[in-house]
Amino acid sequence: MKVVVQRVKNASVTIEGSIKSSIGQGLLVLLGVGHDDGLEDVNWLARKLVQMRIFDDEAGAMNLSVQDVKGEMLVISQFTLHASTKKGNRPSFIAAAKPAVAIPLYEAFIKATEGLLGQPVGTGSFGANMQVNLLNDGPVTIVIDSKNKV
Repeated sequence: MKVVVQRVKNASVTIEGSIKSSIGQGLLVLLGVGHDDGLEDVNWLARKLVQMRIFDDEAGAMNLSVQDVKGEMLVISQFTLHASTKKGNRPSFIAAAKPAVAIPLYEAFIKATEGLLGQPVGTGSFGANMQVNLLNDGPVTIVIDSKNKV
């Protein structure tokens, strides 16, 4: 699984002109599921994100997690994170999981994250054309790949 995580002041996702989900301070997570991902990736990544210390403490140092600041999370499916640009100018998405594999893992990731965070997580709709609006805080943007844990 690959994610792009952005620390945000607020974020929302709109589908067909209606806001599906919105959050205040917290993390916007763009989640890409690969064909070789499984529940181990889901659980490792969910724990990593909820415990990652990227929020400022009272001294201005990044020492607090989204849990510590009682922040929210918005998780958006993003198969394009698995784009290969090795050949030509048109990306290949062959490494991205097909919906039959990706949807259950996306849903498991949301459930795992909600359990660890102790509150509901905002989402988009898998496979929908979505518009994501955010106010990046910092900016802080981090890329994590569950296949590169070391």
